[in-house]
Amino acid sequence: MRDGVAAPSPAPRARSRRGAKAGGWLPYALTVGAVWLGWQVILQPVIQRAPPELAIRVAPGSPTVMRRAAEARQLAADRAGQTSEAIAQANEDAGVLGREALARAPFNAASLRVVGLSEARAGQEAQADELLTLAGNWSLRDDPSHAWLVDYRLRRGDYVSSFAHADTLARRREALRPGIFRLFTTAATADTQRALPVIASLVAAKPPWRQDYLDSLYASDEGLRVAINLAIVLQAGDAPLTNAELRQLYLYLVDRGLLDGARTVRERLNRPAMSTLVANGSFDDASSPEPFQWRIAQGAGIVAEILNDDVRTGDPALRVSFDGYTEETIAEQLLFLSPGGYRLAFEARNESGDASRNLRWSITCVPGDRVALSAPAAPAQADVWTVGAAQFTIPQDCGGQWLRLESVPEERRSSTTAWFDRMAISRVVP
Repeated sequence: MRDGVAAPSPAPRARSRRGAKAGGWLPYALTVGAVWLGWQVILQPVIQRAPPELAIRVAPGSPTVMRRAAEARQLAADRAGQTSEAIAQANEDAGVLGREALARAPFNAASLRVVGLSEARAGQEAQADELLTLAGNWSLRDDPSHAWLVDYRLRRGDYVSSFAHADTLARRREALRPGIFRLFTTAATADTQRALPVIASLVAAKPPWRQDYLDSLYASDEGLRVAINLAIVLQAGDAPLTNAELRQLYLYLVDRGLLDGARTVRERLNRPAMSTLVANGSFDDASSPEPFQWRIAQGAGIVAEILNDDVRTGDPALRVSFDGYTEETIAEQLLFLSPGGYRLAFEARNESGDASRNLRWSITCVPGDRVALSAPAAPAQADVWTVGAAQFTIPQDCGGQWLRLESVPEERRSSTTAWFDRMAISRVVP
């Protein structure tokens, strides 16, 4: 120590030398790290997309490469024109590679699926079922696992499990839906008692394929029969057919001439109630689906719509404007009246013109065109709300009937505007 000042400690110089030494190695470490990262960037596309034969040489320890190679060998076993020995060898190779991939990545669903399918093709279906069930549980997106389980469980009559896996596929893969729907419909036709309730439970869950499946049923008579039974089963559950869905079913049945089917559905569902001979007779209740609901047409020279009456405030009614020249069905609905005598009652009001001459009510049998009723649509001179009525008889061979409001054209234009309300049909006691 000189002049009372302590000598500097040598320790900082020692630390400085160590820091300089570390600083000298740092650029090399960073260079090595950059090279390694660059190699990983280059390697990943090779692992993911290169042909498996190349990828396994570049990254032999990668579980992804092992899995891709296993899948490639499994596809090779499916190629046509191979000997049984070549198929067996390719399947065995796939199983070995799949197990190697699982050893490196134990929870990979695709690798487990490859192993499971190799077991199935080797005849070990019970073990394959366990492996593929686990693969399907690990990944709802592993389509091959679910497809195999659909087939395996179906062959054992397990509709619940088979169709649950089919539902998984249908939710994800629209391209697979037609085949899955054919499977559902065939099962519901061949084994109605056991298969239909399972299908109904899936449809009742309102999956994204519900409407597509209903649409598929209307392409054939077999499908329509399934649709009828399905509608009846759904009605007893928490997700019955909506009015739009039921309308679609009714119209397909009627258009195909299957009136007995439409009657069966209406009787079993009671939508609308069979006791309701005319649905929405007061034009204030749109809850009934077509064709058991007013179907109002628009045509040249005709305007028809349900509006609030401007005389009886707040009371909706059917208002029709007709140019007197166009022949058209203005409004119609389908009836199911039993043979016998009936009385049609209604209220009508002329706003302008003469509805008694230019408009008429008709009831026509279907199938066929036998007319059971043709009567003026309004009493003469009904300038205020006036009650009208007409009696008619339904013959024995008249399974269904169209109730229609029709125009009666004349040789010259004659404008008519009229209102109609409170339509009703009642039995006439002999």
